[in-house]
This record gives sequence, structure tokens and C-alpha cells, in this order.
Amino acid sequence: MKKKNKKKEDEIYNDCWLYVLLLTTLVILLESIKKYTFSIGQANLTYGIFLLPIQYFIVSYIAKKYDYKKAISAIAISGVFLVCFRATISFFLKESLILTNVSGEFFGYVVSQFVFLQIYLFLLNNTKFPPLIVYLDYLFSIFVFYIVYTLVYLYHINLNHYWTGFFITMLIQGIICIVLVYIDCKIKRGQEKIK
Repeated sequence: MKKKNKKKEDEIYNDCWLYVLLLTTLVILLESIKKYTFSIGQANLTYGIFLLPIQYFIVSYIAKKYDYKKAISAIAISGVFLVCFRATISFFLKESLILTNVSGEFFGYVVSQFVFLQIYLFLLNNTKFPPLIVYLDYLFSIFVFYIVYTLVYLYHINLNHYWTGFFITMLIQGIICIVLVYIDCKIKRGQEKIK
């Protein structure tokens, strides 16, 4: 009898669905807290500004550890759940669901995530992944989110202190992005095998 030497390959546990669930939960949380504000000077800012950059970090993690298709799926699933959550809340609170109530967040979220993901994957695949450029990708994606959001909600926005609030928001989120980019650059590409 010949003994065959079979090498057991280490299994790779696919836990991507956990990060998709985390992203979806974060998107719903941001939708839930958007009405809660605080003031800095004359600008009213939402508490969601502290969580918005984390969305991009989670998508970058999914793209880096798993692949592009899973990141696209995560964006699509969380975007659909954003709309479903808003529709469900409107139903239970007996409010009328108006398309513009959710379209700013939805389109801003989806467009900015796709812009972020495309630039991020280009940097990941074609460069040495310079932290400064990754940081600028995070900031540019947040900027795209606010531009799309502003275009949809322009008639609802108080323009007297809009730019003050915008620059304070970008400053706060820029500081948060520094930490996220540092962590992002430390993450190794690809899944690790379980031993």
C-alpha cells in the first residue's frame, strides 16, 4: 500500500458578512442620528460627522482583505437597507415617505463610496499605497458625499452658516481620517489562513 501524502491546506474562514453587517449597521446609525446636532460657533453640526469616515474605512477593509466584488456588494446591501430603514421608520411613525427624505443620503452614500472604492483600488493595485494619497482619497470621498447631499437638499439648507459648518466638518473628519489611514496602511492585503 502506498501512502499518499496529502497536505491539508489551511482553511480560510470567510467572515466578510460580518463587515457587511457592520457597515449596514453604521449606515443605519448615521441615518438615525442625523437630527441630533451640536454647535460650534454659529454652525450646527450633526453627531454623524464622527462616524462618516468609518464607513469608508470599513469598505476599504473589505476591499483590501476580500475583494472588489465583496466591497461592491457591501455598498449595495447597506444602501438598500438605508432606504428600507427610512421607509420602515416612516411607516411606524406614520409619516409620509417623500423621496427627497432619503435620496440625499442614499445618492451621496452610494456615489461617494463608489468614487472612494475606485480610487482606493487604483492606489492599492498600481502604487506603493502612499498614506498621503490614501488620506486625500478619504477626504475627497467625504467631499463628494457632501456635494451630492447638498445638491439634493439645497432648498432645505440654511446657507448663512453653511460654509463655516462645512469647513469645520471637513476639519474634524480630516483628523479622524488621519487615524483611519494609519490603521488602513497597517492592514495586510488578503485573507489570513487559520491554523
